[in-house]
This record gives sequence, C-alpha cells and structure tokens, in this order.
Amino acid sequence: MKFRDRAGNQWEEVSSQDKLLEKLYESQKGRMILKILTMPIVSKIGGRCLDTYLSKVAIVPFIRKNKIPMEQYEEVSYRSYNDFFTRRIKEEYRPICHDKTSLIAPCDGKVSAYPITKQGGFVVKHTYYTVRSLLRSEALAEKYLGGTALVFRLTVDDYHRYCYPAEGEKTRNYYLKGKFHTVNPIANDYYPIYKENAREYTLLKTKEFGVILQMEVGALMVGKISNYEGKATIKKGQEKGRFEFGGSTIILLLQKDKVNVDSDLLKNTEEGFETIVRLGEVIGKSYLA
Repeated sequence: MKFRDRAGNQWEEVSSQDKLLEKLYESQKGRMILKILTMPIVSKIGGRCLDTYLSKVAIVPFIRKNKIPMEQYEEVSYRSYNDFFTRRIKEEYRPICHDKTSLIAPCDGKVSAYPITKQGGFVVKHTYYTVRSLLRSEALAEKYLGGTALVFRLTVDDYHRYCYPAEGEKTRNYYLKGKFHTVNPIANDYYPIYKENAREYTLLKTKEFGVILQMEVGALMVGKISNYEGKATIKKGQEKGRFEFGGSTIILLLQKDKVNVDSDLLKNTEEGFETIVRLGEVIGKSYLA
C-alpha cells in the first residue's frame, strides 16, 4: 500500500495481513475459503464472540502490536474486546473545524478521491463502479453525475467512530444487504466489493454543500454498522455511529459544482497514493466560499 500524509511525506507498506489476503484472493482454494468467511452469519458469530468477557484477553496484545496511543482515549474499564475496539477518543485529539464553508473528514482513515463521470461511473483500484450499482437506485444516482466519490478506508488500528461532515437535515438510514469482503485494496482486484458488501447510507441535505450521500460499508468481520439517529437535524462533527471489529469504509458522494475537494487528495489519488486523514480535519471547501 502506498500512503501520503497531508504534509506530503510518503511511504509504502506491506503487512503480514496484506500478504495473507493476497494469497487468499489470488488462489482458487483461497477464494473458496473466502466464500464462507464473507457470509453475514460468520461476521455475526465473530461479533458475538468479541462481545464476550473472555475476549478481553486480546486487548493488550492488540494495543502493543498496533502501537495504540491509549493516553488519547477516555479511561474506562472495557467489558469486552468490542467494547475496547469502539473506544471513544478524547475531544482534544480530534478537533472539529467549524467553519461553515469547510467540509470535514467524517472519520480517521486512508482517503481516495475519484471523479464520477457524466455517465455515473468511477474507477477504484482498476475496478469500474457505477453509482447506480452502489446505491441500487438509478434515480438517486443521477444526483451525483459529474460529482466526486470520496472513499475513506479504515484499518483495524484506526479510530472506528465516525461523524457527520457538515450540518443539515438527514434522511432515514437505508440498509442494503450484502457480503463482508475485506476492504483491503487487494480484494478489489478480484471482487467489486463496494457493490457486493453490506452497506448503509443516508442523505445529508446541507446549505453549503448540496445533498451529500454518506455511506458506511461493512467488511470482513464487521458484522455490525451502528448508526444512532434516523431522520434528524444534525451538526457538523456530531458522532454519527461506529463500526465494530475489523476494517471498514465510509464513502461520501458529492454533487457536481458543490464542493472543491482539496487538491492534495485528488493529486495523491491520481498518483496511486491513499492520503492519511483524521476525523474533523478539512478535506474541501464549498463552492459558495
């Protein structure tokens, strides 16, 4: 994987998890195993195990392996591994930009920015998607023709709570059933994961940025996407929900001529890099600015 931070520093990293996933996805035997692992029932069973008191034994090894800075998180006694995984960070470590004309990142993660063609398509790591197949709605997809798709990929070491990127009115949550492939880019070479995986989305009707579609995508061992509100008035930076164990993805669909996405995100994506961002930081400006 190739990464850049907002300061322009770059590096490449291949983890043991990447190597394992590559072996599974590139071989016929591995893909047969994955047919079982990506079933919703497997993620549900895994989630229940990680909700048990005994699962606490995995917390300390995980902290050490991933070098989690626990001083940044609220000090509580965790009841289970999932309780730890959905830990809440102290507010001062994720400050929110409250400038009304600034769009903020809804989560920690590695973001890529893809232009949506006038025909409603965009390409993620060599795989072609259409907004219509992503949403399973041709009428809704038309809102985003010529716009931008922002794909935020969360890995296990990221903060797994997420927020609203702008203030406005939100619709109810729409859930689309599906499988639970990993959101590691390796899987994308073999399966159109963002239109196969289980996902949930809502529309955010904003004054400054038009109608933003915010979607949470489940992944391998992420059997639960927990969104808090249904239809409601929401504030920028307000916590929207959380993912339970595993990697996962948030997608923002932006309408044409509504948001100027920061140029470094566009440039990095074009050059094959994911950009490291943190919840609350600016990722674009309103056309009204």
